[in-house]
Amino acid sequence: MEPPSSEILTLPGGPARVEWRRSQRARRVSLRIDPRGGTVVVTLPPRTGRTAGMALLMDHAHWVAERLAALPGAIPFADGSLVPLHGTDHRIRHMPQGRGGVWVERGEIVVTGEAGFLPRRLSDFLRAEARRRMTALVVAKAGAAGVQPCRVAVKDTRSRWGSCAANRNLAFSWRLVMAPRFVQDYVAAHEVAHLRHMNHGPRFWALVEQLTPHSAAAVEWLRTQGPRLLRVG
Repeated sequence: MEPPSSEILTLPGGPARVEWRRSQRARRVSLRIDPRGGTVVVTLPPRTGRTAGMALLMDHAHWVAERLAALPGAIPFADGSLVPLHGTDHRIRHMPQGRGGVWVERGEIVVTGEAGFLPRRLSDFLRAEARRRMTALVVAKAGAAGVQPCRVAVKDTRSRWGSCAANRNLAFSWRLVMAPRFVQDYVAAHEVAHLRHMNHGPRFWALVEQLTPHSAAAVEWLRTQGPRLLRVG
């Protein structure tokens, strides 16, 4: 019998939401923490049952509890919440009687219209700002590197901040719009460099260093602060 796709389980460290995934490519049972949803994800190979997944969960219950406890608090898209924009926290201010959509002023992100539409309107605004910002960075860095991307897109990815496909399409997490500008600069440089070198060899890193001075600081910021961005919205 297939396990439910999602359920609340009482583990030794306390209750946790567990998402069960079936993967045709998986060779063994694995588990990871999804920081965006604050859930435990268990991946099962094609012929492996729930019992094996539960055994792995119990064997690593202490690790799971520690990782869940270490997650930053969730930040909802709601009136009064603090949401970072280009690395600086902005307070969401709902203006139900206002018009004009969404805009930024004096450290606030103003969202007009009905409260029920606030999360979607703010999400659309941030995605559009991310697309504008990352596209501008890509254009500048591609020109400096003498390469040409096919397309630039923003997505809601969970495991990658950016990617470069074989067809020369570049994609970035929209959540980068919440990171400091030097982090955005590095991620753009990293993916543009892949347009010339589809690997992480010495020539790739040499090109990244030519395109941005922020590699070390940005990598460290994403390592320590990146999980917070996945808890927003």
